[in-house]
Amino acid sequence: MKKIAIVGVGETNPISADPRPLTTMVTEAVMTALDDAGLKSSDVDGFVTESSSMPFEAPAEALISAFDRPVKREPFIAYGLKYGAGLVAAPQLAAMAISKGLASVVLCWYGHRLSALADGPRTLYAEDAFKADLEMPHGWYGQPVYFAAMAQRYAHEYGLKPEQLAATAIEAREHAARTPGSLRTKPMTFDDYMASPIVSTPLRKPDCCLVNDGAMAFVMTTAERARDLRHPVVEVAGVGTGMSNVIGDTWFTQNPDYLTTPAAISGPRAFAESGLNPSDIDFAELYDCFTMNTILQFEDLGFATKGDGAAFALEKGRGLTGPLPTNTHGGLLSHSFLLGGGHMVEAVRQLRHERGEGQVPNAEIGLVTALGIPSHATTILRRV
Repeated sequence: MKKIAIVGVGETNPISADPRPLTTMVTEAVMTALDDAGLKSSDVDGFVTESSSMPFEAPAEALISAFDRPVKREPFIAYGLKYGAGLVAAPQLAAMAISKGLASVVLCWYGHRLSALADGPRTLYAEDAFKADLEMPHGWYGQPVYFAAMAQRYAHEYGLKPEQLAATAIEAREHAARTPGSLRTKPMTFDDYMASPIVSTPLRKPDCCLVNDGAMAFVMTTAERARDLRHPVVEVAGVGTGMSNVIGDTWFTQNPDYLTTPAAISGPRAFAESGLNPSDIDFAELYDCFTMNTILQFEDLGFATKGDGAAFALEKGRGLTGPLPTNTHGGLLSHSFLLGGGHMVEAVRQLRHERGEGQVPNAEIGLVTALGIPSHATTILRRV
């Protein structure tokens, strides 16, 4: 397939509650990404995003109708994996479409208004009949409970110290403080972490992701065409996807391998396609819905051996010059919750070397992941 590049990125300012319609928010992010790329809406002839909500809440047709001019031909439209996995894996579908001549400029977009849900993201689970009938009556309800149980199991198998969870949360906070627009920027020490309230043992408030409204978008085309556009070329070096054998609604209750995420599948596939290894990665934007998920991905992606991810989180350091700066904008824990979309935007900006005081020195290769249970996606980007 043809090599493709991400040539434009955009996002709205994350806020707790955005009163605007979702399509308005998404359109703003899309237009920002196109302007960033130096392209027009009429240049877009491909649309790729995740499949959980965008087909119903902000479909491609709604974006096309919001453009100030029509697309230049019948567009390619595809909805991929669910949630964040679909956003991080979007370059794979875009490359297929571009290589087949079905599109030349492909747009990926996403947005949500969690403030419009009665109980935030937990509302989505409350509407699931399986969870309502079999999980909630036993108190097995809400995302923090699920990942806290994983942390408990990890502690039983390998040991898990508060300092190790705190290292991930504090690193996110420190990166967020260097990133304009971040929602959590107040400095946090280990003592501050330990003084924060328990949400679900052993997870405390800083271990849990933000809940906010927002939208993002990025634009893809061939690496060859990208050379004629306004930014350094950020090439898609490799994309991998992986899926658990356990379906989404039972993933947290019927999973026989509780401490292995589908990153153990998607990561090696992305590395194989790119011809790179974990040691080649300059920074990582890992799906950090909870600190525990970041720790598990350190292991599943090959940055640490099984059972050593928690120690790695603490020992690797938290600065921009350490062995693996992680979630350099603050991630879902401290910057904003936009599934894996915000992580893709941040990775592109890092590789363009435009992050100012938050810049990883001489960043050339970055890795981005997202979990969309039961799927996972890993994308490796390279500055060329």
